[in-house]
Amino acid sequence: MRVRATARGWTAVWLVVLALAQMGAFVVLWRLAVHTPLGQWLDTVALTGNQIGRAQVTGPVNKILNAMSVVSLLAATAFIGFIALIRGRVALAITATLLIGGANITTQILKYGMDRPDFGVDPERAFVGNSLPSGHTTVAASVAVALMLVLPPKVRVLGTVLAAGYAAIAGVATLSASWHRPSDAVAAYLVVGVWAALAGLVLLLTQREDAKISTEDAHRMAAILLGGAGLVAICVSAVALAWLVDLPRVAPDQLTRRPLFAGYAGSAAGIAGVMGVVAALMLAVVHRLVPRHKG
Repeated sequence: MRVRATARGWTAVWLVVLALAQMGAFVVLWRLAVHTPLGQWLDTVALTGNQIGRAQVTGPVNKILNAMSVVSLLAATAFIGFIALIRGRVALAITATLLIGGANITTQILKYGMDRPDFGVDPERAFVGNSLPSGHTTVAASVAVALMLVLPPKVRVLGTVLAAGYAAIAGVATLSASWHRPSDAVAAYLVVGVWAALAGLVLLLTQREDAKISTEDAHRMAAILLGGAGLVAICVSAVALAWLVDLPRVAPDQLTRRPLFAGYAGSAAGIAGVMGVVAALMLAVVHRLVPRHKG
């Protein structure tokens, strides 16, 4: 019992640190991407660069984004709750539903509650105002993480990879379609990550004392591979954006094809990488939050 109490304590600490770290990352991203001329310029370069190859991806991108609606979100939430209920996990069904609802409501509050100063970097979209975080990306990411929580251990890794992959594609699609800036998608993943950590704390606190944790359900290697791939993508993004920072600060529509492609492809890599890391951090600990034998 003492060993179990210690393990639960360290898991709770991990979740608190995870939530605080992602909150901090969100604030830093918001300050840099929205409240500095450089951040707005980098976002606009990426948006301008999405014209490269747009004709080839317009069809799939529109299908992905148009599939996300209030109705589809409600259907996905009901499906996730159903999976938890047929496994006999009432608390899990409620928590997963709260995760999805809380993340999406938070995104809408932040999007319409925060301001975006106009530095004259992107006059064509100045009338839009603040667009951070992305609502469509939040929908995809929140459903992906909730699905990870409710799936049985035997299919959890496969489901996580597929769901996280779809959420990453959805984030990149908002950039490709010019619906959102890259920072908007990354911010959405961080919002979902915070809510995932909070949901994990709820599951930990409501867990029965005689629940049995199996190390076979840890999926450590899958979490390492997923997180490692995400970190590599983030490094690629950092290199591309660092190269752009050294360029003269001219209007994005006056840049040549090479910097525009670097901005677009580098931002897309960063979007996908952040989703991979967020999913991996939860996958590493989900076996302690949702034990196979609940007691």
